[in-house]
This record gives sequence, C-alpha cells and structure tokens, in this order.
Amino acid sequence: MRAAILAVFAATPLWAQPIPVTDLDTLPPADVIFLGEVHDNPAHHLNQARAITALRPAAVVWEMLTPEQAAQMPDDRSDPAAVGDALGWADSGWPEFALYYPIVEAAGTARHYGAAVPRPEAQRAFHEGAAAVFGAEADRFGLNRPLPEDERETREAVQFAAHCEAMPLEMMGGMVEAQRLRDAALARAALQALEDTGGPVAVIAGSGHTRTDWGAPAALRIAAPEVVSLALGQSEGERSTPWDLWVVTAPVEREDPCTAFR
Repeated sequence: MRAAILAVFAATPLWAQPIPVTDLDTLPPADVIFLGEVHDNPAHHLNQARAITALRPAAVVWEMLTPEQAAQMPDDRSDPAAVGDALGWADSGWPEFALYYPIVEAAGTARHYGAAVPRPEAQRAFHEGAAAVFGAEADRFGLNRPLPEDERETREAVQFAAHCEAMPLEMMGGMVEAQRLRDAALARAALQALEDTGGPVAVIAGSGHTRTDWGAPAALRIAAPEVVSLALGQSEGERSTPWDLWVVTAPVEREDPCTAFR
C-alpha cells in the first residue's frame, strides 16, 4: 500500500492542486503530514486544527517550540493560558498562543515534539553553514551536498525578497543556510516522532518550510525515502510555491512587514 501511494505521488500531477477547506477532513493517508501556515492568519490555524481532528496524529511536531519547550507540554491541556505559560510561549516571539491553541486542543493526547532552531545555532549556520551546526547526521539529511547553482540563486532571491531587499544580496547565502538547518531540523524531529509513536505525525510549520522542492519534505525524502509524506501549504492569494495540496484563504489585515526594515 505504501509503495502504491508513493507511486501515485510521484507519477500523478493531479495531486498538486488547490483544495477546498472541506477536503481537510479527508486528506490522503501518509506517515508524515506537513501542515503549512501564514503565521499570523487565524484561519490557517483553524484549518490546521481541522486537519488534525480528522487525521488523529500520534504526534505533532512544532516549528515554534524547541525540544525543551515541547517537553513541558502539560497533560492537562484544557486551559489555554496555562498551556501557553507552561510552554513559555509569551517569550518565543511567535504570534499569540490563542491562535495556536486550537491545534493543541484538536491533537488530544498526541505527543508533542519541538523542532525550533535556537537563534545562536541559526546564527552559526549563517556563518559556518548548516552542516557544521546540524552535527553527525548532516549527510543523511543532505546538508553536506552543495546546492545546484540555479537553486542557490533562486533561494537567495527568495530570501532577498522576504527581507524586503533591505539587506545586501551577498548576505542571503547565509540566510539560505539557516533555512536549510531549520528544514532539516523539522524533518529530523518528524522522523523521531514517527519512530517513537508509529505515526501518523503532523508537522506545524510556515508554508515556506512545507514546500516540496527544498523544504522539510525534501529533507525528509533524502533522509528516509521510504516514509510517505504529504505537504499541505496555505496561502493568501495565488499559489507560487510547490506543495502537494494547498488551501487559499483571504489575507488578514497587517502592517507592511517591510516598514521595520525601512
């Protein structure tokens, strides 16, 4: 069955398509399901919670939590404020925990894993490369492989745009290495969760990390090609990112993110 699903994903372009929110109730089966988001969009977190309710994962991996934070997830998760306090969410720099609590609630008794890369490690990756920071398994997750020139240039351009073209283009190579580290950390945590629990495993991460060409799903394929994964993205407009499936929602009102750079 697993081989058949893999064959379908590899050979059928129809998998790559937008879906209505109602299809989150019947996502295709997979060992690891990446559920992307725009971090400050409440609808995206409600959609993730809806998918998790249907998937009933044995484990949830969080981009937003370090392993140490995830280990503090309380057994009693009925009080959002208490859960947020236990996780130290207020000091994490992420949008308010109230946006994410529906995911915790939907996950029920699932185990929680953290995959956040601490800032000092990301800064090291910027200067030394992702492989030097990731450690002994760097080769397993493809971090010792130099990026093809065209991919490297594309990824640097994406980072340049994401940083509002306010930083020198020459710095974007370091940003790409930090991103590679984060993607590999998500994939590693997903594999650990799968090994510990038997799966399925849901991964909560920004939609950029759930892209199939070079995000966490790609790192997972390199490290464990036998594992079946599904990458779901969410966007606020026209899709320009490779995912297996994606949901398009209305944008939220927010200040121009480039204002801070200016």
